[in-house]
Amino acid sequence: MLCGALIEWCLGLFAVLLALAPPQAFASIVFTAEAILYISPFLIVSVVLAASVKATGLDRLIAVVFSGRQAPVIVAAAAFGALSPFCSCGVVPIIAALLASGVPLAPVMAFWIASPLMDPEMFVLMAPVMGLEFTVAKTLSALSIGLVAGFATHALTSRGVFADPLKAFTVSCGGCAGPGLDDGPNVKWAFWREDERRALFGAEARTSGWFLFKWLTLAFAIESLMVAYVPAEAIAQYLGGDSLWAIPAAVIVGVPAYLNGYAAIPTVGALVDMGMAPGAGLAFMVAGGVTSIPAAMAVFALVKRPVFLWYLALGLSGSLVVGIAYQAYV
Repeated sequence: MLCGALIEWCLGLFAVLLALAPPQAFASIVFTAEAILYISPFLIVSVVLAASVKATGLDRLIAVVFSGRQAPVIVAAAAFGALSPFCSCGVVPIIAALLASGVPLAPVMAFWIASPLMDPEMFVLMAPVMGLEFTVAKTLSALSIGLVAGFATHALTSRGVFADPLKAFTVSCGGCAGPGLDDGPNVKWAFWREDERRALFGAEARTSGWFLFKWLTLAFAIESLMVAYVPAEAIAQYLGGDSLWAIPAAVIVGVPAYLNGYAAIPTVGALVDMGMAPGAGLAFMVAGGVTSIPAAMAVFALVKRPVFLWYLALGLSGSLVVGIAYQAYV
């Protein structure tokens, strides 16, 4: 039911735009198509990876490994997230596969939170624009927020909070549908040699890809309206100076505003040069990276409401803390 509703929402949104603002309707369609095209390589890689993990049976082995001592696993997950090339939307099918296979929520959350904030390519692109100090600060912020998210989530899950975090409809509509394999640690790397595993790979890839395509199409369409009518650059210009409220305001603006890591670099760089507080600039980039509309909608579609609200709380509080800390440092 939700799958069909998503399609209806997308079509309804574009129909309203065609009726009320035809030029914006065309601009939104182009914006959405370009955004999907831009992010498609990351999504394809993540969907193929998630489907491969499922088809090989590696997900059960990963679940066993991740169920060991949580401290080193959380540290490793946060570090890998901070260095991985996946955006917050691209990790969704991987996260779904891991959670469905029984991987604890704590390391998954550490990876999920840290992943969109930094990667090697972003580091190289950001350093000449924002400066090495700011770039290192954002890298450390990604790692720190990931660690805090992981250990805080572990403290809650060890007390029975967030049991069964995946939404029930995800199995029938989203990223975890398809045939399963018999129980047991029978990992087959060359899964394409067996009919059952090939079928599982195809089913997982189709359901994960379609799940993300529907949600991201709606999310990017909404984002196009924000860019058109509530430009982040115009709002962020009011966040300059050393005002006590500059950093909290940057977090509030950054939470709904979509600024992917690459698009944010020249925008925030110019704003800092114009007088925006460096701490506010960092908070703005971190908040936007973790809780952008496409990312938030993907998380909302995947997990139950308490986990979704916890994800938002981690993104908001983490960006606020790192912004204040960096501003105090500089």
